[in-house]
Amino acid sequence: MKVFENTTKKFFLASWVSLNPTEATSADAAQLDRSTCKLRFDLLQPLRYWLDNIQIRDRRLAHRLCQLIPAQCPFERDVKLFGRIFLHVPPMCKLNPLYEEVVSLRFRALCYLAEECGEDISHYC
Repeated sequence: MKVFENTTKKFFLASWVSLNPTEATSADAAQLDRSTCKLRFDLLQPLRYWLDNIQIRDRRLAHRLCQLIPAQCPFERDVKLFGRIFLHVPPMCKLNPLYEEVVSLRFRALCYLAEECGEDISHYC
């Protein structure tokens, strides 16, 4: 019974919800941080940061981004050779580790065109 009680307490601390806030002490939170957090080094973090901080202030740049970045994730493809499936390519969003940042960049470009420039962006959708 004690293990279940302790596990439940850690679960609620991890999800930032606590059934009994008086029981959750800073020592419990520190112990939880040490036990569940793993040190991970993300090689793409600088690129993600750069993409998130691109300021769109030019109409031509916004148009170029909207044309280059697709509105939806491309569909999966089957590469056939001699009538047999040679290679299966999954949807590209599953392969691109920067997908969220690129889609966000396209959205910011669309917002710039619509709000700042007053253009109709329906042909980009």
